[in-house]
Amino acid sequence: MKYRSIFIIFFLLPVSLFSSDINGEMLAKKLHLTAGTKAILQWERVFSSERKMKRYKIDTLTPKEQEALKSYLIDHAVDSDHPTIAGEMNS
Repeated sequence: MKYRSIFIIFFLLPVSLFSSDINGEMLAKKLHLTAGTKAILQWERVFSSERKMKRYKIDTLTPKEQEALKSYLIDHAVDSDHPTIAGEMNS
């Protein structure tokens, strides 16, 4: 029993912590959103409107997922320093 607890603490807990990282790019792919289709201000408007969030199915995500997605979309918007070209999905 003692060894089982040690195994869980040292091996399974770190794996579960790393797997909980939320990837905005993966969420964007899942929702078929391309960051380069909108400017930063447009993405901010999407996330400030319940109607627009529902339109893009962003409302189905957890608050942490929404924040990760918003960060990714704004960081790669068409007028950002690192835009994603419309129609292009990073691999």
